Amino acid sequence: MSNRLFQGVIHQMRDAIDRTIGVIDETSVIIACSELGRIGEVNESVTPELLTSQETFVVNGYTYKSFGNMPRPEYAVFVLGTDPEAARYAALLAVSLSSIKQYYDEKYDRSNFVKNVILDNILPGDIYLKARELHFDNDVSRVCMLIKITNKTDVAAYDVIQNLFPDKNKDFVININENDIALVKEIQPGIDSKDLAKLASSIVDTLSSEFYTHCVVGIGTPVEGVKDLARSFKEAQVALEVGKVFDTERNIVRYDNLGIARLIYQLPTTLCEMFLKEVFQKGSIDSLDHETLFTIQRFFENNLNVSETSRKLFVHRNTLVYRLEKIKKITGLDLREFEDAIVFKVALMVKKYLDSNPAKF
Repeated sequence: MSNRLFQGVIHQMRDAIDRTIGVIDETSVIIACSELGRIGEVNESVTPELLTSQETFVVNGYTYKSFGNMPRPEYAVFVLGTDPEAARYAALLAVSLSSIKQYYDEKYDRSNFVKNVILDNILPGDIYLKARELHFDNDVSRVCMLIKITNKTDVAAYDVIQNLFPDKNKDFVININENDIALVKEIQPGIDSKDLAKLASSIVDTLSSEFYTHCVVGIGTPVEGVKDLARSFKEAQVALEVGKVFDTERNIVRYDNLGIARLIYQLPTTLCEMFLKEVFQKGSIDSLDHETLFTIQRFFENNLNVSETSRKLFVHRNTLVYRLEKIKKITGLDLREFEDAIVFKVALMVKKYLDSNPAKF
């Protein structure tokens, strides 16, 4: 559609400028020209390096000016001649075509529409009107994933992910900011959440193994209808935020697998502090040393089984019992009792949440 849009402008401009003018794309193919016979020609002299220039440049008697999404422009205008007037024409055409393209994208581009939906930049009443205008299928299941790049590399992660999901009619890869990329993926109804985790794992593995780019992925819940995409995206954001606090070792976090961590994350810090004081009236959790906390973690991982935990820790059973008695003496909680264990487990998570310095009241 951009080609037809550009050709319409070039056709109107040719009499006013009275020179050969046109547009090439990022592969140096002429996609619009005042000389119709030249459309489709490849200008191999214009290299990708020249196209990234933000200044006008001259090649083979023509003056060029790039435009599009900086810093990687998608197009360049060209004007016959190397004189200052040719440079002015090229600059004016670049500004005009860039503005027209931006307006067109904002009005018709599906990817931009999806971005506005997930970021809540469009009124709810306008969503279905715009979806009909764009022939956007509203009766399919989709899920939002948020991919956060955690290390700086020269690789454009956006391009890599876009290549993984090339069907632009079904899957939308959207730049949120410098480090965050959203993937809105069309899925089969009733898909297992473990399959979504496998899909996220393929993204993580591709970026890590082939491009040395590390990332974490938050997965929202599947939704029906375009209006609920914003909810799925917010869930993916929450998944990453909660995972950053409670599951620092995991690089894939599902919103539907957050469990009690999600509840704790939504609590005011004042309530959390009050809870810790009530639970540890006898002694502070801070009085427990690193070895004791490690023992507690392993005890929970082995379902409060003393024999299995002692075997995994390579200590005698009586040694573990002694440590548990010590914890009971300090905190007043017997971890061998199910109710006390639940309270202690929640308290540890609350402490971890408070240590993450949440800005909540």
